[in-house]
Amino acid sequence: MKRVSFAEFGGPDVLHLTDAEEPHAGPGQIRVAVRAAGVNPADWRSREGQFQKARPIELPAGIGQDAAGVVDEVGEGVEGIEVGDHVFGRGSGTYAELAVLAAWARIPEGLTFEEAAGYPSVVETALRIIRQVGVRPGQTLLVSGASGGVGSAVLQIARDRGITVIGTAGAANQDYLRGLGALATTYGEGWVERVRRLGQVDAALDLAGSGVIRELLELTGDPQKVISIADLGAPDLGARFSGVTGNVPQALVEATDLISRGKLHIPVEKTYALAEAAAAHIDSQAGHARGRRVITV
Repeated sequence: MKRVSFAEFGGPDVLHLTDAEEPHAGPGQIRVAVRAAGVNPADWRSREGQFQKARPIELPAGIGQDAAGVVDEVGEGVEGIEVGDHVFGRGSGTYAELAVLAAWARIPEGLTFEEAAGYPSVVETALRIIRQVGVRPGQTLLVSGASGGVGSAVLQIARDRGITVIGTAGAANQDYLRGLGALATTYGEGWVERVRRLGQVDAALDLAGSGVIRELLELTGDPQKVISIADLGAPDLGARFSGVTGNVPQALVEATDLISRGKLHIPVEKTYALAEAAAAHIDSQAGHARGRRVITV
């Protein structure tokens, strides 16, 4: 089969489309013929070797963790899913023609493979950090860097729970944030005062890692109410960093419910072919997304 892999850590140019042995589903796993794979910041962080101390990988290695596709192999002990089912979920080496998933759910009706591939990791992350930051119905949550995949999910999940959301993003994405039910403002000079004019902030999330932790602490007045998923230096300033994956199967159940109720929609901003994985990473690292970027197979 064809897969995207890398034999050394480095920039996007280390990614290559190669021939590889087919993976097979082990106990409690399924294999899918991949139709689309989500592009996540964790992918390029892995490519750069940022996770080697916490979870080392051997090279050469495949890349990607989110996928949507057609089940073509079911591992021992797996029930309730059959060859031919359309699923989305999380596994490893998903930038490939075939990938093994450890967590999955059936794709909700009306969702394309490309759309479905954009949900698993971002919804798990969004649910996890909303829970960890402890924001409650009736309170206000500030989301810095709100227009990307995780931000899009956070805004919609929070609004469904009765939480007011203030989102910061570039000027081009202000209407997009408002369309998701957020009070929107731009980042850049004077952004703290613009946020204050929109309301009292009870909790804050940093999704972009753009050096705003001190300001978020100032706005909330409580280090326990500030969480970053992008700034590894956040704990040095008293805030919390959230980088450990939670319950993916439960996140997929919740995602399916939200999508089916019309409460969650994450648009696909751009698609790429397998051979264009490097370009997908360049764009992902540049930020400023509106929704998700997806690799199609």
